[in-house]
Amino acid sequence: MDRRLFLRKAGLAGAGVAAAGTLPVTALAQTDTKPAAAAETATPAAEKSELASPAVVDAHPKVTWRCTSSFPKALDTIYGAAETTADFIRDATDGKFDIQVFAGGEIVPGLQAANAAADGTVEMAHTASYYYWGKDPTYALGTAIPFGLNARLQNAWFYHGGGQELMNEFYAGQGLIGFPCGNTGSQMGGWFRKEINSVADLQGLKMRIGGMGGKIIAKLGVVPQQIAGGDIYPSLEKGTIDATEWVGPYDDEKLGFNKVAQYYYYPGWWEGGPVLHNLINLEKYNALPKTYQTILDMASRAANSDMLANYDSKNPAALKRLVKAGAQLRPFSQDILEASYEAAIGTYAEISEENAVFKKIYEHQLAFKKDAYLWMQFSEYTFDTFMMIQQRTGKL
Repeated sequence: MDRRLFLRKAGLAGAGVAAAGTLPVTALAQTDTKPAAAAETATPAAEKSELASPAVVDAHPKVTWRCTSSFPKALDTIYGAAETTADFIRDATDGKFDIQVFAGGEIVPGLQAANAAADGTVEMAHTASYYYWGKDPTYALGTAIPFGLNARLQNAWFYHGGGQELMNEFYAGQGLIGFPCGNTGSQMGGWFRKEINSVADLQGLKMRIGGMGGKIIAKLGVVPQQIAGGDIYPSLEKGTIDATEWVGPYDDEKLGFNKVAQYYYYPGWWEGGPVLHNLINLEKYNALPKTYQTILDMASRAANSDMLANYDSKNPAALKRLVKAGAQLRPFSQDILEASYEAAIGTYAEISEENAVFKKIYEHQLAFKKDAYLWMQFSEYTFDTFMMIQQRTGKL
């Protein structure tokens, strides 16, 4: 994709229209009535070149921001979404809006990224909203809650179902504004040092797990640990934890989890379609020219789509390599899934009794989810199931 062409055309179109809107009506009438041929003849070639590329962005100030990521550079796909956003914006503004991206730990620890954006230490964070659910459970709804929406439905809810407006009402109270910027797709259930065949096998298990999934799985006896991505491997290697979830085959292979844990479980029921966000200091965002705000929104949308496509293209080969290297694929038992689902529903009811904002957004998302999965039973599910059968029988 040509970032410069796409964003200059789309982002600057709005600015061009706004500029045109300031022209006197008489000028517009003259332009409309002037014969095309005459206009072509009357405009010198050099002047036409200038008109073809209006210097709208040049009227705006030079802006330099810092973005702190929650992720290490080694995880090129998930960390890369912030770089993709910055590249789009830089190209679209001829470098006048420049966002410098820093990996987790370079400015602040990965799990403090949103706090740094809110307090103005940096202008922007690329992070997972659910990392901050301990401050307020509502944060979790910005990324994913157990047994929530898949990636496609997350986009539908955020962009066309009212989700982004609801979450930004909440983020505003935290001094932030958020734009979805990446999705891993449905994740794996993680790496375990021993087989997990029943709910009883979860008792006392120390597991690194992010977001609200930890609160829910704790009801099944697990002792959840929230550890940043770069610190997981040594914790698993030393036995500080017994299991970990991260994302999926491509990232997990990079982090080397298969070297210290053999059993690879699925699905990651706590993250059916986790959304990453650009969380931006609200005051800094409001100070941007409208054109820059629009480009920032569009660049985040582009990076959001790009990350999911990137994972979908890389995970299949990575999974094959992991299995070849000795990873043992295991599905969670139906008993574990059912117990986890019941624990999740009970947890949401408990939180809703105490937190009106969470209740409002959760119930909105739940209503959306009911209709969305009703439709997907007739469309995606039946089509995908048929195609998977063809793959398993060797016809694909």
